[in-house]
Amino acid sequence: MEALAQYVAREGRLPGRGGIQVLADGSEHRTGIRIGNTKGHRDRLNPAQLAALAELGVEWAPSREWLGSETGRRRC
Repeated sequence: MEALAQYVAREGRLPGRGGIQVLADGSEHRTGIRIGNTKGHRDRLNPAQLAALAELGVEWAPSREWLGSETGRRRC
């Protein structure tokens, strides 16, 4: 999440699949690939994780209103 937030803050958009982010500790994170992989198991993410992704502009992450509904989590 940190890598994605850094990328969005710097570039103003989400990374493409080839996007690589260098973290503060010098390690590299394949941010673009991670977003795609996360989408594949989004049904296992908790509401806080989904809300954080939605805040960063990830289209398939539900909105706060959606997360608040009782049946919302099933619609992924």
